[in-house]
Amino acid sequence: MRSLLLAALLLPLAAQAAEQPADKALIERGKYLSRAADCVACHSIEGGAEYAGGLPLVSPFGTIYGTNITPDKEHGIGDYSAEEFYKAVTQGERKDGGKLYPAMPYTSYHLLKREDSDAIYAYLMSLEPIAKPSPKTDLAFPFNVRFGMTFWNMLYKNRVQLEPADGKGEEWQRGQYLVEVLGHCGECHTPRNALGALQQDLRMTGGVILGYEAPSLLAKDLAERGWTTDDLSTFLKHGISDQGSVFNEMYPVLHHSTQYLPQDDHRAMATYLLGEEPPAPRKIAAVAEAELGESAARGRQDYLNVCAGCHGVAGEGVPHVAVAMNGNTTLRLADSRNLLRVIDDGIREQQFTGFERMQPMPGFRDKLDDGQMRDLLNYLRQTWGGLEAEVSPERVTELRGEVLSSH
Repeated sequence: MRSLLLAALLLPLAAQAAEQPADKALIERGKYLSRAADCVACHSIEGGAEYAGGLPLVSPFGTIYGTNITPDKEHGIGDYSAEEFYKAVTQGERKDGGKLYPAMPYTSYHLLKREDSDAIYAYLMSLEPIAKPSPKTDLAFPFNVRFGMTFWNMLYKNRVQLEPADGKGEEWQRGQYLVEVLGHCGECHTPRNALGALQQDLRMTGGVILGYEAPSLLAKDLAERGWTTDDLSTFLKHGISDQGSVFNEMYPVLHHSTQYLPQDDHRAMATYLLGEEPPAPRKIAAVAEAELGESAARGRQDYLNVCAGCHGVAGEGVPHVAVAMNGNTTLRLADSRNLLRVIDDGIREQQFTGFERMQPMPGFRDKLDDGQMRDLLNYLRQTWGGLEAEVSPERVTELRGEVLSSH
């Protein structure tokens, strides 16, 4: 009798002990998935607690703020059930029935697997609650009327669909889920219409965010800019490759998300984007000075004056200081929007994985007039970008006016 009583007392404890490893494994998987879904980048501010919200997300319609998704019951998601969390993430609907704005990419997350949502929920609920209210969204009328999202959702909510995977390998399929759903890459790399909805017929052909171009991720365009599967895998892991380094909005993606993913994920994403039989990368030979156009020839002197000290006279770059111009993917973009803005704005110091880093690059907005900027752009494009077409004076003025209006 005594042994039976002891067994009855120990049985619940044994069952509880057996459950704990599974719970821990679920939380660890949720941590990995939250990295892959890049949740922290939009739900944190620099120097603040992770997932406590407050990040301003600027849109053409006003400013939306990343919300607190810690387990705080008043300001976070502490009162959400796993079902309510899944509905918010995949359908854009809060616990109280209010509609979320699509700055939260439920337009891609609607394809999220339920078990993955539950794992992310378990991880978030394991965090320390942060009692921090989220700033109030500031949108212009009529976009500030959340009820209007009901009609927007009817038109656009579930338009993102996965390409059929028939005949594709496991690695490609894994990459598709990471890129299209968890990583929601199309939310930035796809143009939007006047109502802020993704233009699905132009999916992954590139978009413009805060004055910068999120370039096309189509395989043919990646290959045109010199990308290989190995280089793209390296870029996703380390933030730097022979094609240059991440900057602007891609830097937080690396910093909070892709650097933490296993190498198999980087390879899968690159395989999906470039294909199982990737197109051959376009190789470019530097153009001799004598072959430059008139504007580009003038731009060589501007390059020597303001760029060569760090990037090298021959565009070779300096390790841990400045990326090379020779082979740089930004120079190969048909529209020199990003190149102009980087030169004007500069880039803050960047810390990549391991010991890799890049020193800050100053901006030259006040040092180069429109004519000098045009000449410099044409020199860079023609010398190392493989582009013959020249940037017009009107385009430089237009881009600089657009940039200045956003400051």
